[in-house]
Amino acid sequence: MASQRPGTLLLTRSDVRRTLDMARCIDAVERAFRLHGSGAASPPAVASVHVPSGGFHVKAGVLASGTRSYFAAKTNGNFPGNPARHGLPTIQGTIVVCDAERGTPLALLDSIEITALRTAAATAVAVRHLARADASSVAIIGCGLQGAMHVEAISLVRQIGRLTLHDNDRKAAEELGRRVASERQIPVTVASSAREAAGHADICVTCTTSTAFLLEAVDIAPGTFVAGVGVDSERKRELAPDLLARSTVVVDVLSQCAAFGDLRHAIDAGAMSADDVHAELGQIVAGVKTGRESPDEVIVFDSTGMALQDVAAAAVVLERALELGLGTPVDFSA
Repeated sequence: MASQRPGTLLLTRSDVRRTLDMARCIDAVERAFRLHGSGAASPPAVASVHVPSGGFHVKAGVLASGTRSYFAAKTNGNFPGNPARHGLPTIQGTIVVCDAERGTPLALLDSIEITALRTAAATAVAVRHLARADASSVAIIGCGLQGAMHVEAISLVRQIGRLTLHDNDRKAAEELGRRVASERQIPVTVASSAREAAGHADICVTCTTSTAFLLEAVDIAPGTFVAGVGVDSERKRELAPDLLARSTVVVDVLSQCAAFGDLRHAIDAGAMSADDVHAELGQIVAGVKTGRESPDEVIVFDSTGMALQDVAAAAVVLERALELGLGTPVDFSA
């Protein structure tokens, strides 16, 4: 690793794009889950502050990378109405990276790209460990930035033979479909509903801002892997309680999912309890718990976003930025 220049390194979204590709992100996120699942990493922390049109989410954690230990704290604003009302992204924010041994602030970087990459990377890790080995038909429900990222991430861990897309904005689904068909030469279908999209999929991902349940147990075929990615606050909903109750449920962080994931809604409905959750993903990656046990098993991955994913991805960005001479150093003490 190149030596740290004096000051705190400011890194823009374009700097993040130049330093972190999806393959690197998947590797970093998988390692973070393994350390979490084996107990080798300190538990991550999360906090939320709600405002009338959205909310702010803070996720923080510590992770070792090479010979260095990093602390990172991400503060994201999540405002679902931004695209329509203000022409702004739904998610905006920053990540502060510090030396975990000295407390020195090492970098301040844009969080949009890292959030999109690491979220899809976590799903790819879950697909690698939990989807059927022969899974090839993929459904993506929600065709914004996260939908596009998920197509890329899943394609790195499974061969996609058929892709079905659905979005409330049909034009968004059609645009993503054209792009994927051109870049990957795979057949793409745009479905008129979430149920239609999920019906014949081996792998189904919901990455929306929905406040109503999109999929029920009856909508999912035996053997399907389902990732619920969009629920990161109490008011959001994607996967109905009966779907979780009839599936093997794996979560990223149990306490988070029980507090504000789709798991929370299943618990509130009396459909299941936190004790019914099979495992955290890190436990499966680390070999502490078993993964898929039969071809017909429906597995649901409730993903609320683990802070260690952000630390792992941010560490890669910082180390690569130093190697490539990217970023602007700032002396905050001046």
